[in-house]
Amino acid sequence: MQMTLRWYGSKYDTVTLKQIRQIPGVTGVISTLYGTTPGEVWEMEDILALKKEIEDAGLTLAGIESVNIHDAIKIGSPDRDKYIDNYITTLERLGQAGIHMVCYNFMPVFDWTRTELARMRPDGSTVLAYTQEAVDALDPEKMFESISGDMNGTVMPGWEPERMARVKELFEMYKDVTDEKLFDNLKYFLERIMPTCDKYDINMAIHPDDPAWSVFGLPRIIINKTNILRMMKMVDNPHNGVTFCSGSYGTNLENDLPDMIRSLKGRIHFAHVRNLKFNTPTDFEEAAHLSSDGTFDMYEIMRALYDIGFTGPIRPDHGRMIWDEVAMPGYGLYDRALGACYLTGLWEAIVKQHN
Repeated sequence: MQMTLRWYGSKYDTVTLKQIRQIPGVTGVISTLYGTTPGEVWEMEDILALKKEIEDAGLTLAGIESVNIHDAIKIGSPDRDKYIDNYITTLERLGQAGIHMVCYNFMPVFDWTRTELARMRPDGSTVLAYTQEAVDALDPEKMFESISGDMNGTVMPGWEPERMARVKELFEMYKDVTDEKLFDNLKYFLERIMPTCDKYDINMAIHPDDPAWSVFGLPRIIINKTNILRMMKMVDNPHNGVTFCSGSYGTNLENDLPDMIRSLKGRIHFAHVRNLKFNTPTDFEEAAHLSSDGTFDMYEIMRALYDIGFTGPIRPDHGRMIWDEVAMPGYGLYDRALGACYLTGLWEAIVKQHN
């Protein structure tokens, strides 16, 4: 595996490449052209400039997270082919630039949902958290309003103000989209892009829905073992794979995370490994990566990845805000650096045990 950190680019991220380079074991970053909009074709000069900036800092660009999917594709509207063509052009340029992994999601309206971005924990750190009762009491049009004050002046992925200004319109667009319709539209999209992925050896790694159940009545399909295996079979191509995110799949306590990993051998192209602490089955907060700080056995998750021969990029996911750091919630330097070192230590121990 290759230990990486997500980086949003020098214009948007409070964390620098110089700082990332100093984290033991971290050799690459997962990045994106954060200023682009869904459906827009990425310019080759921008892709190459991003790659050069990262490589000049002594790191590798291990993959892209994300090339976002236009709503027309998810909804299956008549103009979807135009946006799929644009997506294919972007994939071609990424392949030509030597980039071979793209993480994306197929979630309607909200890319992820949390009801708090700065819940105080007993140790004084703050974390992202979710309570179903808060969601049930909330008007979806007010969702952005309820958390925007905790974004520390940053623009969080999936919660861009211009997109959130269209929430009412987006809900109207998705009103007739069922789980089955969303599956159909995902299949159509994947069948269109797979020839390009085959040509340029690009692994598409779908990110699970977060949380792993319907929110505000919206369809959610990438939520459990049954659904993800269905997706693998409906477009049975090794380039059609997953981002295994323990935090997103783990929001549903019925998901057996090590078992899911083992069932996806050869199809996990990227891994997000993080821990959650559950207060009730519908109230969770994002813990430190350490097993004892949350609900998941992080050793078993890492061992399952080792057992299937996982060799792709991996990154610590949402970190706590600690040591008075002010950054994009979940994406500060300090706790993610601790998480990267912890996961690297687990991996080293597992390798030595097996040897």
